[in-house]
Amino acid sequence: MSGSGPVTVWVFLGEGAQWPSGVFRTRERAESWIRTGKLTGMLTEYPLDTGVHDWAIEHGHFQPRAAHQQTPSFVGRFTTAQQEHFHYTAGNPD
Repeated sequence: MSGSGPVTVWVFLGEGAQWPSGVFRTRERAESWIRTGKLTGMLTEYPLDTGVHDWAIEHGHFQPRAAHQQTPSFVGRFTTAQQEHFHYTAGNPD
């Protein structure tokens, strides 16, 4: 999602966390914070002003094939491996 496309943010979810612990404008700022804190978890790029479900459909990464794939509970939990993401252990990239 990087590049000249839509504006994005980077969201860090620590290992075992239910909620994000950091949101950053750049991957570089996020990685500096992750390194300093020696954190373990995943950093994912998210588009602004759209949901991931809508983004994935718009970019051809997902096509709902069943009615339940358009329900609020499905859309509210939706993620895709097509989002740029990186894993870290003790502050180091995996």
